[in-house]
Amino acid sequence: MATDIKDTVQAVEAAAIMRLLPARPRLLALGEPTHGEDTLLELRNDLVRQLVEQEGYRTIAIESDCMKGLVVDDYVTSGTGTLDEVMEHGFGHGWGTFAANRELVRWMRAHNDGRPASERLRFAGFDGPLEITGAASPRQALTALHRYLSGQVKADLLPGTAETLHLLLGTDDRWTDPAAMMDPAQSVGRSAEAGQLRLLADDLVALLDEQTPHLIAATSRDDWDRARLYGRTATGLLRYHYWMADTSPARMTRLVGVRDQMMAHNLLALAERGPALIHAHNSHLQRVKSSMQMWEGPVEWWSAGAMVSARLGEEYAFVATALGTIRHQGVDTPPPDTVEGLLYALPEDRYVIDAPRLATVLGDTRPAPRVSPWFGYAPLDPAHLADSDAIVFVKDVPQI
Repeated sequence: MATDIKDTVQAVEAAAIMRLLPARPRLLALGEPTHGEDTLLELRNDLVRQLVEQEGYRTIAIESDCMKGLVVDDYVTSGTGTLDEVMEHGFGHGWGTFAANRELVRWMRAHNDGRPASERLRFAGFDGPLEITGAASPRQALTALHRYLSGQVKADLLPGTAETLHLLLGTDDRWTDPAAMMDPAQSVGRSAEAGQLRLLADDLVALLDEQTPHLIAATSRDDWDRARLYGRTATGLLRYHYWMADTSPARMTRLVGVRDQMMAHNLLALAERGPALIHAHNSHLQRVKSSMQMWEGPVEWWSAGAMVSARLGEEYAFVATALGTIRHQGVDTPPPDTVEGLLYALPEDRYVIDAPRLATVLGDTRPAPRVSPWFGYAPLDPAHLADSDAIVFVKDVPQI
């Protein structure tokens, strides 16, 4: 068995991953089983450089706020702002504090310096403006969409004025109250004003779609793409707030599902632009249903990767990452009867595994699922190995 598994192993290089795929995918998704580990972010950066230089990838997208990501994209494409400002204002989830993310942005800017627009790298956040504690106000996205359209179409075509939006939105703290995550009664998402905003947002997005030929000619493809992002974000946030106000048992399932739907829509838009490398948690990128234990109980949902894979087929590829140990979090040597334990027994420190072939080698009798003592690490599911195109295995994650 060990020899057969060894035959599925290659060095962690972009070329090794690409050899496992039938063709270069439009979206190449690299997952991670935990967040915030420098070792994994540095590995991602290495693969980014190789995929850019060897395979022609031009967009790098991470699990971060899609609206804030525009700040990073402006910096890496045209040098707008400073690196310090971008790291402070261009990321959600606190990702701007990580040295590896700073290095990624610095490298992308240096790579683009002096290159024509067609050869420049682009950056994107593909998560919604969401945090565990709640969601952003739809103000920024909704008013930006309205402002774009009001500058290009006749006023009588617009379904509402800027003043109407302002009055319906009210103050942002109505939307961002963290108490709403635990208490649906504190959410504004099912108020009369929120209902009217959902109709207005839908009409604005419809107008954007109807006026596409004129808008692209009058502005630019990039401006139109950004307006579409504003529309997706506004409608997605209003939908998310609607479900924050729900009191049924389906509440958390709908919230995590809406979040990944927003991610999926952003990824499909990136796929229209050209080949992109996507980096996020495995649970947002895998093809099978994801699950998580929440304070309201277990939830299951279709991930962004599952939705995108269903649309794109072989133009979407998923590379999962698995770990042996994260000792500073209490994740010690994996039991030998788990997938991670079998992979840990190999001599290499990190490598790429042909996941479907590994599933074939293991046959019908699969190893036991690994149980993590730390909620922040999600082990591989041995029943779904073949649903990944490849697995990157990292033996040990040192504390830095």
